[in-house]
Amino acid sequence: MTGRAPRRPKRVATTLAHGGRHPELFDGAVNTPVVRASTILSPSLAEWEAKLARMLAGEPGTYYGRFGTATSHGFEEAVTQLERGHGTIAFPSGYAACAAAILSQVSTGSHVLLPDSVYFPVRKLASGLLARMGVVCTFYDPTLTPAALADLLRAETRLVYLEAPGSLTFEMQDVPGIAALCRSRGVSTAMDNTWATPLCFRPLEHGVDLSVQAATKYVVGHSDAMLGYVACGSREVLAGLRRTHEDLGYATSPDDAFLGARGLRTLEVRLERQGATGLALADELARAPEVERVLHPARPDDPGHALWKRDFSGACGLFGVVFEPLPRAALEAFVDALELFGIGASWGGYESLVMPMDPARFRTATRWSYGGPCLRFHAGLEDPSDLLDDVRGALAALRRAR
Repeated sequence: MTGRAPRRPKRVATTLAHGGRHPELFDGAVNTPVVRASTILSPSLAEWEAKLARMLAGEPGTYYGRFGTATSHGFEEAVTQLERGHGTIAFPSGYAACAAAILSQVSTGSHVLLPDSVYFPVRKLASGLLARMGVVCTFYDPTLTPAALADLLRAETRLVYLEAPGSLTFEMQDVPGIAALCRSRGVSTAMDNTWATPLCFRPLEHGVDLSVQAATKYVVGHSDAMLGYVACGSREVLAGLRRTHEDLGYATSPDDAFLGARGLRTLEVRLERQGATGLALADELARAPEVERVLHPARPDDPGHALWKRDFSGACGLFGVVFEPLPRAALEAFVDALELFGIGASWGGYESLVMPMDPARFRTATRWSYGGPCLRFHAGLEDPSDLLDDVRGALAALRRAR
């Protein structure tokens, strides 16, 4: 993508509104159009050869549909400005972005450290494809200090993966401390930052090498597209990620990239509303005697609150609730009484969601110490008072069923 370069760095809201847009290249169209293409023609043999040379040198450009068109390039440009990185590559899903970030850093014989709270598909990647490749993965307690984590590093450790907070159990990690440790040992770091988005936390500014985002969630924001991206902290990391992207044959739909770029324009106002609503819901549930603990790092009673307050500038609308031991009928009564919370996976869209979860099933390095049922909530864009009333009604239904 070419066009006028920004004269000076812009504040976040301005970057979201203007990043990656070049109306002067598209007859004044305020949004970059959806460009669907496989073949990209050259007007002459000389231009074909010059374009091929630029592609082989890794220079950005439009060479073939699988490598992206103006639509995905505009989205990537906007994300790079937002993440304050050296470059971004879009992927066809958040999981594809997670997998590519890891694969770009490892080879046979490599060792990888993964938090025990990691996104479940990444856990499957560790026991599946990575194991078949001869990559050894060790799961670690996500609450370890950098000094304690240092004891797990090996000579063959190539990557430490982070996810803070975890998307099921919401443990915080000392991201700057771990990144500094790894950099001193020549170990790369990658972080799944989907919960915070780059509006509430920018991993690259804290020393992380690869910032991963399931853009399906808050970036798209409307539950109607699959999209991921990885933003890179250096040109070397970007080059390695691009090789992996090409080796695996990933291709991002221009329609989904368009929806990702559109979602960026309203991300700040949506996230501000959803973060505030999520915290209000978490506080309401924390007051219920049937609730043992609310999992939300922005709450002062959360074990990870000090790290969140130090490093993060805000929160999203996703949090967890651990109930006291309940009869199955009481839990069913609570969930089924919710009128405004759909039962389903994913999050980050405009709609509110609730989903049962069993963290004990996905632990190997740590023990989940709570015995009661767990639910994960996502606060959408409905009126906060209506959502609070819905939760109060569900609590009343739970009490009637006990």
